[in-house]
Amino acid sequence: MRKKLILASASPRRKELLSQMGLAFSVCPAQGEEKSSFQRPEDVVKELALQKAREIADQTAEDAYVIGSDTVVALDGKILGKPADKEDAFRMLSMLQGAAHMVYTGVAVVDAGTKETVVNFADGTKVSMYPMTEEWIRGYIETGEPMDKAGAYAIQGACSVWIKGIEGAYATVVGFPTARFYQEMLKAGVDLLEQSGESER
Repeated sequence: MRKKLILASASPRRKELLSQMGLAFSVCPAQGEEKSSFQRPEDVVKELALQKAREIADQTAEDAYVIGSDTVVALDGKILGKPADKEDAFRMLSMLQGAAHMVYTGVAVVDAGTKETVVNFADGTKVSMYPMTEEWIRGYIETGEPMDKAGAYAIQGACSVWIKGIEGAYATVVGFPTARFYQEMLKAGVDLLEQSGESER
């Protein structure tokens, strides 16, 4: 019997990436307060992803895999979350421009039936940016695009013209490492594409 998939995130980017995999899933965003006991960015995203997945898994009676995910930008090991306001966004982008930073996305899958953790990992991608002008940064902030993004930018949006290069998975920067996710689930004995009837693609 195929298990359902539940995405514990309201992120349109994660929904799009999962859909591109050919997976059928429902969305039930976690609402709990995000707090981590860790300092290292990769540990933080793993823990927060697991918190989200467990929250929804504890609430559902369905036989489903619940997917939690969290993304942070880190510069020199310091986490840059979503900007609090426009000045915070300007501060972050001013720090990131002309330099290289890391983007970490954590993923956790919890079996809602057994409450067991199926996978929990973090994937990291290095992103290098060209130098930005102050005028462009302020104009970009006025578009509103940076305000709900970790590190105050969207690699798939207007900021793409300032991306010098990446080392790692592009999807990890967007918000969900699809290939790593699929491979980790395979290691756990779950072929999600077979479950979705998409294995012959």
